[in-house]
Amino acid sequence: MELDYYEVLEITRSADSGEIKKAYRKLALQYHPDRNQGDKAAEEKFKAINEAYQVLSDEQKRATYDRYGKAGLDSQGFSHFSDMRYEDIMGDLGSIFESVFGGGFGGGFGGGGNKQSRKYNLDLEAEVTLAFNEAIFGTKKEVGFSYKKPCDTCEGTGSKDKSKATCKECKGKGQVFYRQGFMTFSQTCPACNGKGTVVTNPCPDCRGKGFSQVDDKVTIDIPEGIDNNNRIRVAGRGNVDERGTRGDLYILVRVKEDEHFVRHNDDIYIEVPVFFTQVALGETIKIPTIRGETELELPIGAKDKQQFIFKNEGVKNVHTRQFGSMIAQISIRYPKKITKEQRELLEQLQAEFGIETKQKDEKFESVFDKIKSWFD
Repeated sequence: MELDYYEVLEITRSADSGEIKKAYRKLALQYHPDRNQGDKAAEEKFKAINEAYQVLSDEQKRATYDRYGKAGLDSQGFSHFSDMRYEDIMGDLGSIFESVFGGGFGGGFGGGGNKQSRKYNLDLEAEVTLAFNEAIFGTKKEVGFSYKKPCDTCEGTGSKDKSKATCKECKGKGQVFYRQGFMTFSQTCPACNGKGTVVTNPCPDCRGKGFSQVDDKVTIDIPEGIDNNNRIRVAGRGNVDERGTRGDLYILVRVKEDEHFVRHNDDIYIEVPVFFTQVALGETIKIPTIRGETELELPIGAKDKQQFIFKNEGVKNVHTRQFGSMIAQISIRYPKKITKEQRELLEQLQAEFGIETKQKDEKFESVFDKIKSWFD
């Protein structure tokens, strides 16, 4: 049975990157082999958790998995840890070891200690709203966002004189320890948030935060076929830390609905109103598509809500570049009122088809008799 990566991490399919990482760390801590020595089930669970995280934490892999499943990942040559940066892999594992061993392993895994000391994440997210047609055909958009950078006045220290005092609560260790019975536990120091130091003379410009907010804009190319809740990565436009390292900007796409067309993945749906006489006559009518128009041949006697599929009239897939379909669903309309002349014409047509309205149909006479007997 194939693993469902969302079920493995116990998250919904709409979970964002923060929720994915939070779920991963929680479960990896729970099933870590050092906490479950000799437990084969926990070991397999730990492997599955890591496999799920490597896919869902990567935007490209996640998009491929959402559309094609695990088979799609294999067909595109993705393998576990194959294209992740070493510091990303070891950084995440380092955070697990820190939780397991009380911080003693933080510095040995891809700069885990440096990540812990940061005041903010390097990656950030902004949103862009697109019209229905802009998402289908692609466009250019200017996106405004704000990023964090170390305060110029205090050089990111948060202190007016650029100095900090040792935290009295944890005595500079960044962690506090407490005992329960025979066990000793540790947690991040609440007074200094694990930094080991505190600001005693706050910088007036950043008010002791150590960073400032900078408003910025970026013009991005929106690819043809992008969909609602997709993300676009803009490298090197995220937050900046004290060492000058800059993260990435992730732009979350929101797409407005259209009055007539409905999109589902790469397929387009449209409801086509047709008059009952058009169905009776089996007419050929013109209907709109997202790129123009096409013809719909109504078969005589077509049913209400019947669907007709037009191949390659949908959206071009943002990854495979293949087109989806357009599905036209007819909605048969009847007149709410008719004139005397119209009624006479309809009755005449009905008679020509051999339908008698004032006499019982022979086919139902026995049924009527049977129903009457129920009440005799």
